[in-house]
Amino acid sequence: MKTKQKKRLGKVQSDSAQYEVRDKQRLAFTALALSFVTFLLIWRAIDLHVVSKDFLQHQGDARYLREVTEPADRGMILDRHGEPLAISTPVDSVWANPQELTKVKHEWARLCVELNLDLDVLKQQVASHADKEFVYLKRHVIPEIAQRVKGLGIPGVFLTKEYRRYYPAGEVAAHIVGFTNIDDVGQEGVELALNDQLSGTPGSKRVIKDRLGQIVENVEQVTLPHPGNDVVLTIDRRVQYLAYRELKAAVQRHNADAGSAVVLDARTGEVLAMANQPAYNPNNREELLVDHLRNRAITDVFEPGSTVKPFTVAAALESGQFEPQTVVDTSPGLYKIGPNVIRDFRNYGPIDVSTILKKSSNVGMSKLALSIKPRVMWDVFAGAGFGETTGVNFPGESMGLLSDYYSWRKIERASLSFGYGLSVTALQLARAYTLFAGDGGLKQVTMVRQSQHRRDQSLYYKSESVLSSGTVTQVRTMLQSVVQEGGTGKKARVAGYKIAGKTGTVRKSGAGGYIEDSYLSVFVGMAPASDPRLIMVVMVNEPRGEDYYGGAVAAPVFSKVMSGALRLLDIPPDDLPSLDGAQVASVNLDKLNGVDLRDGQ
Repeated sequence: MKTKQKKRLGKVQSDSAQYEVRDKQRLAFTALALSFVTFLLIWRAIDLHVVSKDFLQHQGDARYLREVTEPADRGMILDRHGEPLAISTPVDSVWANPQELTKVKHEWARLCVELNLDLDVLKQQVASHADKEFVYLKRHVIPEIAQRVKGLGIPGVFLTKEYRRYYPAGEVAAHIVGFTNIDDVGQEGVELALNDQLSGTPGSKRVIKDRLGQIVENVEQVTLPHPGNDVVLTIDRRVQYLAYRELKAAVQRHNADAGSAVVLDARTGEVLAMANQPAYNPNNREELLVDHLRNRAITDVFEPGSTVKPFTVAAALESGQFEPQTVVDTSPGLYKIGPNVIRDFRNYGPIDVSTILKKSSNVGMSKLALSIKPRVMWDVFAGAGFGETTGVNFPGESMGLLSDYYSWRKIERASLSFGYGLSVTALQLARAYTLFAGDGGLKQVTMVRQSQHRRDQSLYYKSESVLSSGTVTQVRTMLQSVVQEGGTGKKARVAGYKIAGKTGTVRKSGAGGYIEDSYLSVFVGMAPASDPRLIMVVMVNEPRGEDYYGGAVAAPVFSKVMSGALRLLDIPPDDLPSLDGAQVASVNLDKLNGVDLRDGQ
């Protein structure tokens, strides 16, 4: 028994020792395993935070970091006094993530109500961009709508900042300024011609977006947006409004198809106003009509008719064969050239050159033109800028037409003398009259104001002489008689100022020749005639009714616009009523009252 008990006790002790060894082994293995796991965790942490940091950062950025564009402000367009004609204002545009918006179709109806969208249109937009993360729902919405859309809190619908172009002068200056499209790119007018100068350079920044595409943090600015440059025009908004208002009233009053008006600074060639009818409102792109967009004063050509007669007279005077008092026999009121017959309104009989221009005699003009060499006449017409662009670099500008003199037949020389057989734009015609407003040279026309230094120089700008100063003075004196009693342009007169000008009533041409009872009414004038500061062209296309002559339709527009412009620009009168002896004595006595006469005063 004792032996068995001893053996059993020994076995228990042996087993206990073995268990103790095994426990120690397990503990050591567990400690080793934990140490190894701890090492692995530490190594992984080091790997994530040090070794693989750049890679992981890039992977995270690729999922949540985005580089977005920051729009740049487009430069302003200003008139000569700094008044804005085109400015950019920040607006919101509504966009969506189609993948998120598809999950909340029950919200679409509310969204369509706020954005004034058709539900079917929204469905089509989302479906066509189903595999994309971006689609515009509506661009350039007003702030009130933007806030209401934001307040809806619809998942996948967001706002983004853009710029919308606004035109304070509306249709008054529309044909000059033009407009941009919804992406702020110039489409017409100065907006198109100087688009590169006006356009800004967009910037960019890095942002963190959440899974819904919303920006949750601005990380860094990559490049700053640079606004576009401002453009200062030569236009005077006050004079522009006068021209627009009076031209529109005339077109409506005479039930005409269209009209154009141009006002130039006679000394510098700067365009102070340029108006057209019909016009359009550039602030409302949804109602733009293609036929209303073009700047007719620059793009549309027409035969100038009698407004060209001063250049024929100038050529005759330059030839040395004629003087203002030279008599030309226009009897019996018609002149036959081959099979063609040129007629006057009535038989003026023998009249001098000045009266030929005053009465606008076609017969007299034809005889002058056929009496001088064709080259002399062509030199004056070409020197006046006919047949070439004005250099304003405006989109769509027409060159007009002036054929070479070596191909002229007699009838062509005759008809050219009174404004048929060539074509001009309203701006070309206005520039041509700078020959008579200055020293006989053609002024360079501009619509964009230069630096102050260059503007000052332009006041003394000397162009190549086309006409002698004597011819200029003589023709300008003749043009004054056109506006006086007995002349065709007396309705162009302006109280207190001497006016020089010429009327034109032009028969329009069609496919089969000249159209019966279809006319252009034209007037070109300058003021004050003693020292011209302003030149204006008025052209009304297809006036209907009893009045269609240039002196009855276009001349009154000139009078009203010029009357206001001369006063707005503070140009002193040159035709004040004279005072009799008693009035002069009274004025002198008034001036002497209270004046110290010592020291010779």
